Amino acid sequence: MKKLIYVLALLTLLLLPAHSAYAWNKALDGRVVVGQGFTLKSGETLDGDLVVIGGEVTIENNAIVKGDVVLIGGSLKVDGQITGNAVVIGGVAAMGEKSQLGGDMVTVGGSLQRAQGAQIGGNVVTNLSPTISIPAIPINPPSASQAPLLELRSSPFGQVFGILAQAILISILAMTLMLFLHPQLDRVAQTIVAQPFMAGTIGILTVMFTPIALVILVVTLILIPVALAGVFLLVLAWLFGMIAIGIELGDRFTKAIHQNWAPVLSAGFGTFMLMIIVGTVNTVPCIGWLTGVIVGLVGTGAVVMTVFGTRPIPGPGMNASASVPIAASGDMIPPAS
Repeated sequence: MKKLIYVLALLTLLLLPAHSAYAWNKALDGRVVVGQGFTLKSGETLDGDLVVIGGEVTIENNAIVKGDVVLIGGSLKVDGQITGNAVVIGGVAAMGEKSQLGGDMVTVGGSLQRAQGAQIGGNVVTNLSPTISIPAIPINPPSASQAPLLELRSSPFGQVFGILAQAILISILAMTLMLFLHPQLDRVAQTIVAQPFMAGTIGILTVMFTPIALVILVVTLILIPVALAGVFLLVLAWLFGMIAIGIELGDRFTKAIHQNWAPVLSAGFGTFMLMIIVGTVNTVPCIGWLTGVIVGLVGTGAVVMTVFGTRPIPGPGMNASASVPIAASGDMIPPAS
């Protein structure tokens, strides 16, 4: 039965996008019919598989289908011969007295009407008790091929590989963005350093209220594309913020070792270090995830505050330096010579 389901999936996904055949097309090759009926007249031979979606299929006496027949939503009436399998999903299959089926007959969500004399060479699988097959998958013991995958996910080697791969990918993205968005990333990093508490607060509010706004947009149906764009922007804001924190970490590291690296190299190394640290701390049970959440919220909040680095946010001491000192008499103090 699994083989038949695979055949159904392949035929539906691979053949359906190619073309749709019509009932009166006389070409004797495999075809897909969508939303129409199909009749294979007496004496005709269809050399290939037949897939019909939402229609009625009739195979008259002395007609031959050299392949499989798949019907989704409709009815199948067979008075001729099918050399392969027959799968009927959500429909009714009726086999006449002189009908012949070389393979299996499978009905899912439908029924089979088999007349006396109808020949079926394979198995007959009907949908009389579909609930029995649902728990059959977890009852079977796991196969040997699944064990290495499970062990890889839960083993320390698998965790280290995942953290390393994520760090490398995001560090490469950081180096790429640094080539084109250097000023914007610097503004986000400066905002994180100058106002980390405010950035974290904005990040929390963004994460809290953005899903509500997205749900409202989805309910309106017509604004679903806007909701999808909002999800994309939220993920992009998280990445942008993490990379900005990585840039600041890379700058401080190079200053600590008294080196002057190129901004692209510093950004990539700092982001790599950040992702390794966050990923390692995340493996700590119970509270390890909190570090990554805090860092992500601060970075996202800074991105929202600066609108992806397009608007600078003044730091705590920047307003005072912008004012011009005035003497007590009201005259401006002349600049020092």
